[in-house]
Amino acid sequence: KMEGSRKRVVVGFEGSANKIGVGVVDLHTGDILANPRKTYVTPPGTGFLPRDTAHHHQRVVLDVIKEALAMANVTLDDIEVLAYTKGPGMGAPLRSVAVVVRTLSLLWKKPIVAVNHCVGHIEMGRLACKANNPVVLYVSGGNTQVIAYSLKRYRIFGETIDIAVGNCLDRFARIVNLSNDPSPGYNIEQMAKKGKQLVELPYTVKGMDVSFSGLLTAIEDVAKDQLAKGLCTAEDLCFSLQETVFAMLVEITERAMAHCGISEVLIVGGVGCNERLQEMMGQMVQQRGGTVYGMDDRYCIDNGGMIAWAGALLYRTQSATPLADTWCTQRFRTDEVEVTWRED
Repeated sequence: KMEGSRKRVVVGFEGSANKIGVGVVDLHTGDILANPRKTYVTPPGTGFLPRDTAHHHQRVVLDVIKEALAMANVTLDDIEVLAYTKGPGMGAPLRSVAVVVRTLSLLWKKPIVAVNHCVGHIEMGRLACKANNPVVLYVSGGNTQVIAYSLKRYRIFGETIDIAVGNCLDRFARIVNLSNDPSPGYNIEQMAKKGKQLVELPYTVKGMDVSFSGLLTAIEDVAKDQLAKGLCTAEDLCFSLQETVFAMLVEITERAMAHCGISEVLIVGGVGCNERLQEMMGQMVQQRGGTVYGMDDRYCIDNGGMIAWAGALLYRTQSATPLADTWCTQRFRTDEVEVTWRED
């Protein structure tokens, strides 16, 4: 191949929870050339444990890499840099993927760049939705944060003080024995559409922060008591849970918009593909004369492409991560990353 025709791509690796994804993205334009992923699905009534999830990633990762490279139609010469999720996430799955990336780096003689998972979600959202400077609601199984950019950082204006909203939804899905395929949250969303009555649940907003653990305990009690007596249906509980937790999230997002003077909202993370959340957020943003940006499951849910694109931005404006520093961490705050690629 002549140098002029050589593609310059970043290959991104994501495996911080129950999805393993490999994305191939153009270093300069962000064009997504390939973005396959595989999900570790456990039986109804169960969650995914770190060790089993790591074993799943180890079993399928090579297949996903081969699929991504074939789909993108790239050669080793085209690959400029490898990007991986440093954190936050589950220790064992993160480590499994990092070992693969370090190995490929040595085999292929390619530099590595370490990416913050949350920043990956934000940058994928900004790219896919062409959102310039939004307030970001980042909602997933492991994270719930309201974020806005200021002075080279993605600042956290509000967050959960206990469990993530996705964890609350997932754990409720276990109580009513919903399938984890394609995801518990998706199945709650479908059931909620058939709900008829709103069961009152604790609404816990503390300033800019939210709390879901007491609400989860309360709905567990209601499920045990009222479902058995036929006072409400599982569909009613799915509906009530969604309406309550999403109203809490819309409230703190609106407060961040008012504080920052921003009229755009971008919803990212796995829970972000919930159409009811997008609808409720849309109603609030419309009243404020703003715009809400939502994505579908291709980009909201963990994927390799978002890590590749955040890696591209980091690599272009900073430097590669030395091999000795390519470790993982389960705790990695969104505001620890210096956002060198934004000029505003």
